[in-house]
Amino acid sequence: MKLRKSLPILGCAAMLMTAAPVYAQEKLTVLLDWFINPDHAPLIVAEQIGAFKDAGLDVEIIQPSDPSMPPRLIAAGQGDIAISYQPQLYMLAQEQLPVKRVATLVDQPLNVLATVEGKGITSLEDLKGKKVGFSVSGVEEATLGGMLSSAGLSLDDVEMVNVNFQLVAGLLTGQVDAVIGGYRNFEATEIREQGATPIIFPVEEHGTPMYDELIVLSAADKSDDPKIKAFVAALKKGTEYLRAHPQETWERFIKDYPDMNTDLYKTAWIDTLPFFANDPGKLDVERYEAYGAFLKEHKLIGEDVNVMDYAVETE
Repeated sequence: MKLRKSLPILGCAAMLMTAAPVYAQEKLTVLLDWFINPDHAPLIVAEQIGAFKDAGLDVEIIQPSDPSMPPRLIAAGQGDIAISYQPQLYMLAQEQLPVKRVATLVDQPLNVLATVEGKGITSLEDLKGKKVGFSVSGVEEATLGGMLSSAGLSLDDVEMVNVNFQLVAGLLTGQVDAVIGGYRNFEATEIREQGATPIIFPVEEHGTPMYDELIVLSAADKSDDPKIKAFVAALKKGTEYLRAHPQETWERFIKDYPDMNTDLYKTAWIDTLPFFANDPGKLDVERYEAYGAFLKEHKLIGEDVNVMDYAVETE
C-alpha cells in the first residue's frame, strides 16, 4: 500500500485520472476522510498482513487536503473508495450525489459532548445558559438539539460558538463551557494530557439514534464491482487481526508512520478497538432509517430523501 500525503485536490484528481493500469493486481485508490490515524487501523492492518495483496488489490491511500472532496471525487470516477461518515451520507443523498455506502469502518458514534471538571456541568440540564463550542454546523447542531431535548432544554437555552476545530483549546481556555463534535477516543485523552478531567456525554445515550461513525463509499455504479467486494473482505481480515494483535500492529504502525508515535495516538489505537465493525459489509437497515428520521425531524434533509437508495450490503 502506498500513501500520498496532503495532495492538492486538483493535483490528486489529475493523478487519479492519468494513473496507468495495473495488470498483475488491480489498482484501488482509497481517499481518506482526514489525515491517517488510529481510526483507520483496520485499513492499515489489512495491508500489514497482506490481505489486500491476497485479494488481488494494489491499494493506495490518499490523505485529502480538503476533507469534503473524497465523496465527490469518487462520484466523478477519480478514485475508488472514500472514507466518510454516516451522517454525511444523508447530505450526499439530499444532493443526489451518485455514491453508495458499501461498508462500515467504525460502527458506533465516537462523537460526544464534552466538558471538564470545574465548569459546574455534571448533567445536561446544567448546560442551560452555557456556551457550547462546535466546529461544523448542521449535524452537530441537530445532535446537540436532540441531546438538549432529552434534558428538557433546547438550542435556545445555550450559546453556540464556532471554535474552528480547536475544541480542546476552546474548552480549556474558557472560551466555551462544553464542546460537541469531539471524539471519545481522542479528545477525552487529549484533555487528560492537558491536566484536566473530562466529563463526557455519549450522544447515543442522550437523545441521538445510534449511527456508524465512519463508513466506506464507492461510486453508485461501482458498488457491486468485484474489487470493491474484495476490498471489504480484506478489511474484515484486517479488523480481526487487529483485535487479536493490538500491540504487534501498533508497533508496525509507528514504524511505518513514525510521526504518529505519541502517547495520544497509542492510547487511541487501543481505545478505538471496540468500535470497529466486526462485519464491515453488513448493513443495519433499521439503524440507517432511524437516523434518517432523526435528521428529517430536525429539517436537515427533506422527506423525500431515502438513504436506502444510497446504501447496500456487501457480501
